[in-house]
Amino acid sequence: MTVFLKSTLLVFVCFLFSYTHEAQNNSYSSNVLQIEKTWELPGILEEISAMAWLSENQIACVQDEDGIIFIYDLEKEKIIEKVEFGRAGDYEGLAISGNTAFVMRSDGRVFEVSNFRKENQKTSSFKTPFKEKNNMESLTTDATGNYLITIPKNKSLHKKRFKGLYRISIATKKMEKEPFLKIDMKDKALKEYRKKKLRKTFMPSAIIIHPKTGDFYILEGVKPKLLIMDAKGTIKNIYKLDKEILTQPEGIIFSPNGTLYISNEANGGTPTILQVNLH
Repeated sequence: MTVFLKSTLLVFVCFLFSYTHEAQNNSYSSNVLQIEKTWELPGILEEISAMAWLSENQIACVQDEDGIIFIYDLEKEKIIEKVEFGRAGDYEGLAISGNTAFVMRSDGRVFEVSNFRKENQKTSSFKTPFKEKNNMESLTTDATGNYLITIPKNKSLHKKRFKGLYRISIATKKMEKEPFLKIDMKDKALKEYRKKKLRKTFMPSAIIIHPKTGDFYILEGVKPKLLIMDAKGTIKNIYKLDKEILTQPEGIIFSPNGTLYISNEANGGTPTILQVNLH
């Protein structure tokens, strides 16, 4: 082999190693979120804290001060209905199953609003093992619609190293003792974000399941990021979100066809709902 060929081969090998190493290092970052449409919300939703999909043009949402479910029409770009269900409180999670809405308060109490858009609406509530220290903000339903799924934002119920995903039976109102999935705060995917207090590494503010892939999309609003995890608990990606655009993202939903929406608290600006695309 000539000296020229040896040199060329060496350069190619070095380039290939450099490219592979860089790709591995960037596998959990440098992703782009493209905003496709923006809805500016009225002031009453300046602290919009959760959303749930209703129909092609309508979503339900709550804000963390009033016991009201707001029905927002994306086409009309306005609130078309208000459903009062309780007194003022720190309401942070929202899930819909059939004609029933479930609203989670930050202390872990869940409010069940049966027939929430009808005249015979009825509200009851039940406790979960969570307390104020857990700071509960996320709530969704599983693919069957038989369970609610939640994950603590702050302190975990068990080991500090993990944030567990828990199932609550809609039929019995009982939560399973053990999480069915865990996010390891020492996972290599979270290395860039790891804090001295492990629980602060990732602080979930919302959770939703992709209607086609079954992946979990878990949003953090404190230092905005979006974690994507498959049904087996493997972290597939983490998107670091631009805080200038998403100052405090607190809600996340999918339409049935997989279109992604993120709600954004005002935080000194204007509250919004964003239709986004992830690259």
